[in-house]
Amino acid sequence: MKRKLLAVLAHPDDESFICGGTLAKYASDDVEITLVSATRGEMGRRMGNPPYLNRETMPIIREQELRQACEVLGIHRLLFLDIRDKTVEFIEPESLTARIAALMEELNPDVVLTFHERLGGHPDHCAIGKAATAAFHRTLKSATLYFITFGEAMEHPERYGYTKKDVVKIDVRQHLKTKLASFRAHRCQTEIDKWVWEEDHKALARFGGFEYFLIGDKNALPRMENDLFPVPSGV
Repeated sequence: MKRKLLAVLAHPDDESFICGGTLAKYASDDVEITLVSATRGEMGRRMGNPPYLNRETMPIIREQELRQACEVLGIHRLLFLDIRDKTVEFIEPESLTARIAALMEELNPDVVLTFHERLGGHPDHCAIGKAATAAFHRTLKSATLYFITFGEAMEHPERYGYTKKDVVKIDVRQHLKTKLASFRAHRCQTEIDKWVWEEDHKALARFGGFEYFLIGDKNALPRMENDLFPVPSGV
């Protein structure tokens, strides 16, 4: 049976900028990946360089760019919750949790990725993470929950009240070209970042070789320290 991964995130580009290497890795391993984006990022401040977007066209273009990034990364299915950007925290919590729980019941993933409700950084990140976490605990009994993290912050998890045992470190060095391509798919967001558009070898040198995930379910099945999926039974 094919393994399944569900990522519940907030904005177009979250999937590429934060965990694109991991998504590409598991897609290459034939994992079926579904991405849920709460918003279409219509309140983003970057309009291209030089600007070619406005408030009316931004959600359309950002959706198109996200679909292109999903194709690059190997994401099978993309769903939107159709929440306005920068308003996720104002959605009635039970309603949002129930919507995500219904999706989880339908998809029945083995692994769920979302934001930590306190360490997510952006209010939309924290709000979608809180709702997805509640939905996970309400719905999924045999899956594993992880919180995506930024850069190499969790190389030293004790700074945030965690230990190395709480962190899974994914080697994405073989998938950095795909990650870079997904960055470039989000053209309106990355054109201002000159390094993204340098020669490939220069741009790739800016990426770290690992992505880090906090274990969100203390009762999760045993796993290797470098794999999000549980160790197969009998191994």
